Amino acid sequence: MNTTVTIIGAGLGGLVLARVLHVHGIRATVYEAEPSPTARAQGGMLDIHADNGQPALEAAGLTEQFRALILEGREATRVLDPAGAVLLDVPDDGNGGRPEVQRAELRHLLLDSLPEGTVRWGHKVSSVRSLGGGRHEVAFTDGTSVTADLLVGADGAWSRVRPLLSDATPAYAGRSFVETWLHDGDVRHPAAAAAVGDGGMMALAPGKGIQAHRESGGTLHTYVALSHPQEWFAGIDFDDPAAVTAAVAAEFDGWAPELTALITDTDVAPVLRTLTTLPVGHRWERTPGVTLVGDAAHLAPPNGEGANLAMLDGAELGRALAAHPDDVEAALAEYEEAMFPRGAAAAVDGDELHELMFGDDTPHGLIAMFGGAEQSA
Repeated sequence: MNTTVTIIGAGLGGLVLARVLHVHGIRATVYEAEPSPTARAQGGMLDIHADNGQPALEAAGLTEQFRALILEGREATRVLDPAGAVLLDVPDDGNGGRPEVQRAELRHLLLDSLPEGTVRWGHKVSSVRSLGGGRHEVAFTDGTSVTADLLVGADGAWSRVRPLLSDATPAYAGRSFVETWLHDGDVRHPAAAAAVGDGGMMALAPGKGIQAHRESGGTLHTYVALSHPQEWFAGIDFDDPAAVTAAVAAEFDGWAPELTALITDTDVAPVLRTLTTLPVGHRWERTPGVTLVGDAAHLAPPNGEGANLAMLDGAELGRALAAHPDDVEAALAEYEEAMFPRGAAAAVDGDELHELMFGDDTPHGLIAMFGGAEQSA
């Protein structure tokens, strides 16, 4: 294959694609808006699934290196009620079905696996246009541009590549997360650390919840879910951390202090994470010379599948291109034929999980999903 693949976005999906292409001797260049690999925090823990994320890393030839990143014991899951009583406690059984790693470490592994110069940092896309014949011009805000013979949008929810294929735009999911971090939890925040336990913890009520995970170094990383319109969040000054924690904690008045401490005692300014989705079953007609991976293709409510699907998309696209070196369009068609239903199924699962977590019957349906019986308070 003589075509150089142009990838927009150095997230996990784009990097797995670049790595799989490299394994098969196909050149790729990744353009990323961020100025450097350390320009911003890369999020918290990821559970890497046996049916998508792990096979993607195997296709990238990185299974052994990935396993060195696993944080043992973090697959443990518990569900609490608002008073802090344990309703379900599932220990990490050590089978490795969904091992947990830090997203930043996984991204670093992928970056280190690529030839020097593969990722071009500080290249924020300003526009993309078709030149005909399957070729596209990508213009950047610094005034430079590139012509792509094969263009892949791995640029997330607000993809600049997607409009070449689809008129769909992300819509608000009716819920947002507020992200907090407590560092050195066992020493500085022992009650909150005990509530979180060894892995992940969820304390849920209709329309809201406190979800936390124990990360490396004893960090307690929390996503506080609130089912409010965007205007409610817009009324909070997120430049004033104290105002944010006060407003969010007020939504959990009467909850156990070890749970609300995950909001009020944050060591880092809270961050708003607005949840948006593309239509379930989002797809497009085969368009020469361009396709999408990850959230750019099938953005859905977070359910643990997003990063795994993005990596599998990247791996499957890379393998399809390697299998059809003289017929790029055949490779893209093969990839999309499998990707569309995969993304649709994950979106449906995401909607169902959020109903279990934040619907009127929470947490009972969620506990049943885990196959457990509720413990007595």
